[in-house]
Amino acid sequence: MTLMNIWDQLDEKIGRVEQVLITVLLTVMILVAFFQIVLRNFFSTGLAWGDALVRYLVVWVGFIGAAIAAGENKHLTIDVFTRWVRGTKSALLRAVSHLVSAAICGLLTFAAVKFVGFEARMGSTVFLNLPVWIPELIIPVTFALMSLRYALRFAKQIRNIHKNALKPEYKIQK
Repeated sequence: MTLMNIWDQLDEKIGRVEQVLITVLLTVMILVAFFQIVLRNFFSTGLAWGDALVRYLVVWVGFIGAAIAAGENKHLTIDVFTRWVRGTKSALLRAVSHLVSAAICGLLTFAAVKFVGFEARMGSTVFLNLPVWIPELIIPVTFALMSLRYALRFAKQIRNIHKNALKPEYKIQK
C-alpha cells in the first residue's frame, strides 16, 4: 500500500467526520439562534452565552466548509490559462495552482498558530468561562488540513504528469 493510498483512505474518513461535524454544528447553531429569538421575543430574556456560541459556531461551520471544499476540489479557482492550453501544459498549470494553494494555506496555518498562541497567553475567556483559544483552534487545524490536501493533490498531479510522459503518444483516429 502506497503513501498516497493511505492518505486517500484517511482523507475519506476525515471527510466523513467533517460532514457529520458540519451537520451537527449547523443544527446546534440554528437551534440556539432560534431559542434565543423565542426567549427574547416571548420571555424578555435570553441565554447569556447564546450569541457568543452562535458566533463561534459560524466560524467553525465556515472553516469546516472550506476544508470540505478543499477536500472535494470545489474551491474557487481561476482557470483562465487552463482553458487556453491542453495536455501536459494544462496539467502543469493545475499542479502549480495546487502548490501555490498549499503554500498559502501553510502560511495561514503558521499565522493561525501564532494567533491562537497569542490568545492563549492573553488568558481571555468567552462563553461559560471557556478559554478563547479553544474555539479558535479550528482555524489552524483546518488551514493545516487544506494545506496537506493541496500538497498531496500537487504530488498526485506531478505523478500523473510523469506517468503520462512515459507513455507513448497515440493519435486518435477520426
